[in-house]
Amino acid sequence: MWLIAAGKAAPAMASRACAELGPCVRGGVVIGSTSFSAPEPLESVRGQHPEPGEGSEEGGRRAMRIARRAGLGEELLVLLSGGASALMALPAGGVTLEDKRRTTELLLRAGADIHALNTVRKHLSGIKGGWLAAATSASCWTLAVSDVVGDDLSVIGSGPTVADATTFLAAREVLARYGGLNAYPASVVGRVRAGVADGAAETPKPGDPRLARSKAEVIGSRYDAMRGAADEARARGFHVLVVERPIVGEARVAARIHLEEVARAAARQARPLCVVSSGETTVAVHGAGRGGRNQEFALAAVDALLPLSATAALASVGTDGIDGPTDAAGALVDSATTTRARHAGLVPEAFLADNNAYEFFERVGDLIHTGPTNTNVGDLQVLLLA
Repeated sequence: MWLIAAGKAAPAMASRACAELGPCVRGGVVIGSTSFSAPEPLESVRGQHPEPGEGSEEGGRRAMRIARRAGLGEELLVLLSGGASALMALPAGGVTLEDKRRTTELLLRAGADIHALNTVRKHLSGIKGGWLAAATSASCWTLAVSDVVGDDLSVIGSGPTVADATTFLAAREVLARYGGLNAYPASVVGRVRAGVADGAAETPKPGDPRLARSKAEVIGSRYDAMRGAADEARARGFHVLVVERPIVGEARVAARIHLEEVARAAARQARPLCVVSSGETTVAVHGAGRGGRNQEFALAAVDALLPLSATAALASVGTDGIDGPTDAAGALVDSATTTRARHAGLVPEAFLADNNAYEFFERVGDLIHTGPTNTNVGDLQVLLLA
């Protein structure tokens, strides 16, 4: 058996697989986001995240070599986790790594969600969108820890081992919607336009015989994070309300909608109450500040929290411990945040308008720092009501 692991949890997943499979593992590569030592006989590569770097490209090339080396009658085990799209990159012909990095950056700043982002990524790649599985003659088995709402295997890690139903046309529409074609590198626009014109380099689609020996399943998701939070809350004496609906959309809008819905549901619940939710929001960057989607979610909730209870607290965090390009996992707000902010001369609305949630929470002392958790199942919100 050959093994490829990519994502923030790749070192842990690969180590466990090797412990279970022992000498059955002939070789492979582990592509993670930090420095680590892969267990024998695996190679280790440190990629970059959230934008791909040189290590990401090296990881992608090694993964493809392993896939091609695994022959008919052999097995290829692929372990995916959050961050795999950026950590395992292999630009398609005519597109440079810098082109891909710039495209990713522009899409993220424009507020593209993971589905839109990965639609483009798959059509600029030689490994995503089913190309990894198409490259091997071995039977391919993928186990994935999902960091995307809906647990769509074609989106997790940009689906390197599963069929891709998206098209070059869809990728072009994403670019047009988030900034317009002229905003992106010429090589990216040229490849997408060429793909729309002739479709010669389309990703493997459902029913493609090259993927007949490939199967995949999700082994972890946001539901596991919610279950853990709910169990801990019950152990601490809280009544628990779990919101199954994913929290998605623009962070500042989603926060207010979520709290309005919670207010209606919480009126019928016993207290003290813990409300647990999860998902993945987006941020359209218009200001010059710093922050992440969880910090922006929390900042937008400052005023919306007040009607819920005289004593309320809300935390929103990234389960990977990293919220946007910051060192915080997220932030905390409570019923007294507004008062403390005003006394400090801070106007929450002004910081929100400047996308500057990090500075706001740093100054009021309510950033949440966990450090990297080395896994990711999306974002988690926990609301406490007395």
